[in-house]
Amino acid sequence: MKSKWDLKSEDLSVENPMKIAVVASLFNPDITKELVRCCLYTLEEYGYSSDQVDVLWVPGAWEIPQVAKKVADGDYNTTADEIDALIAMGCVIKGETPHFDFVAGEATRGISKVARQAGFPVIFGILTVDTWEQAWARASEAKGNKGREFAKSTLHMINLYRQNLK
Repeated sequence: MKSKWDLKSEDLSVENPMKIAVVASLFNPDITKELVRCCLYTLEEYGYSSDQVDVLWVPGAWEIPQVAKKVADGDYNTTADEIDALIAMGCVIKGETPHFDFVAGEATRGISKVARQAGFPVIFGILTVDTWEQAWARASEAKGNKGREFAKSTLHMINLYRQNLK
């Protein structure tokens, strides 16, 4: 059995691509903007044009599930039937208070609820880390940007849904 990283380029190509919604947090912008940039580049590399990917910026990770649900319900500028996938992206860095636990936990629960109810793949791309350095190690293109991995996971899941989960 192949892992997603053993896939060939043709395994990640999507026939007749529709739209992908990226719901991304503005909080920790140096991290999230780099994740989104590499994600968009990868989606374009595999056939999605810029007009087929909508990036919806929200204030923080807490707000991601709210907008993700609107997209999944078709309460966005396109119907849910026209969406291939949704990618939730953000970065929550642990601080000195329990705020991290509440935000990271509720964002995770909210996105997982949307994923179970949506008729398309929902990719969890929120970094939850202890330090800015850990976040940058996951966002930096030089160190293997996770945005690229989130895009590849998305393409893999779109094909899986289309081929096997009808």
